[in-house]
Amino acid sequence: MAETALIDVGILFAAVAFVGILANRINQSVIPFYIVVGMLLGTYVLGRVDFPAIFGTDIVPHGSQLALDGHSEFIHISAELGIVFLLFFLGLEFNMERLLAAKERIGKAGTWDLVINFGVGMILGYVLFGEFLPAFLVAGIVYISSSAIITKSLIDLGWIANDEANPMLGTLVYEDLFIAIYLVVASVFVLGGGNLGDALGDIGIAMGFIVLLLLAVHFGTAFFQRSLETDSHEFIVLRALGIVVLIAGAALSLGVSEAVAAFFVGMAFSSTGHVHELERLLEPIRDTFAAIFFFWIGLVTDPTLFNDGFVLAAIGAAIVLTTPTKLLSGYIGGRVYDLNERRSIRVGLGMVTRGEFSLIIASIAIAGAGLGIATDTANTINAFAVGYVLFMSILGTTLMQYSSTIESALVPRLESRSAGPQPSDD
Repeated sequence: MAETALIDVGILFAAVAFVGILANRINQSVIPFYIVVGMLLGTYVLGRVDFPAIFGTDIVPHGSQLALDGHSEFIHISAELGIVFLLFFLGLEFNMERLLAAKERIGKAGTWDLVINFGVGMILGYVLFGEFLPAFLVAGIVYISSSAIITKSLIDLGWIANDEANPMLGTLVYEDLFIAIYLVVASVFVLGGGNLGDALGDIGIAMGFIVLLLLAVHFGTAFFQRSLETDSHEFIVLRALGIVVLIAGAALSLGVSEAVAAFFVGMAFSSTGHVHELERLLEPIRDTFAAIFFFWIGLVTDPTLFNDGFVLAAIGAAIVLTTPTKLLSGYIGGRVYDLNERRSIRVGLGMVTRGEFSLIIASIAIAGAGLGIATDTANTINAFAVGYVLFMSILGTTLMQYSSTIESALVPRLESRSAGPQPSDD
């Protein structure tokens, strides 16, 4: 009801504020708390125990989108903005010169990450479903780390300025660029009626847009500098938001991840003299919408999907197989960047988290149910993805938070097996 929408949104903010205080009191990451409170306040939990659900998502298949009621649509859009702002801030920390200077390391670390994790995902998908397309979707779900959650954790833990942030950010850039193409290909074939020609055309449009963004980043520093030349904090915020949200929306309409676009816009602003000002003024906006994003993940999670024994077994197998593979590929990435054992382990711990892109892949499967993929298979993949992401988002943030304890246990063993001098920890 329209007259209660404002109350519902007020409850949203009050709920995330409360669990934020709770998480802070017990020295835990706020991200899992945001996800869990979203689950509790939605249709799937309160609505199923004969208690009025505060947020009725009314989710039904509707093309490749979700049909939502008014205030849930507000939450959905706010969640999209949360992804945009998190990746925009990531771009502010990673300018074009830094990207080009590290291109060989990014390529090597990213390729190890892709081969190990996507490869294991394909094998797991074939074992579970025995077909290429479901295996292809499972591989994408378990391969892609969560740029949004990892970026948030890097900022919260103060890792963003540390050496281990470089391979993590570089690998996330590689993953995001790969997934931009992957999502186009997956959408064409899963939604049915697609062929290689359609896929190549859509990929061409997506890659063309990415190239335009790269050119804007490289040659548009003067424009981005002038766009923020004002003494008014209000106008700086409005101009920055106007640019990043407009470009992210245009990217999404062309089949390019809004996260990738926001990252490039952040890179463009990183070459201006307004980086610290943008960070100071937009940080509260970023954190507010990021909280809604994690709340949204919980809101659309139906715990009853996990009643199926096959789904639980698939989730368990994926956790057991892909947690070590991410730890391994992250560790290799750290060594590619010449980090020592401790920091390389930290890179692996930081890359475990899965999140938003895995859920997007699951939504593609649901949208293509009965078209390019069998309905039962699509529902199983969706349930698998939701359970996997929920567990891995909690596991990943927890591993990052307690990295010092884990490093202390593992580093002596690795160093005892390693010959030769270790890189400096400075």
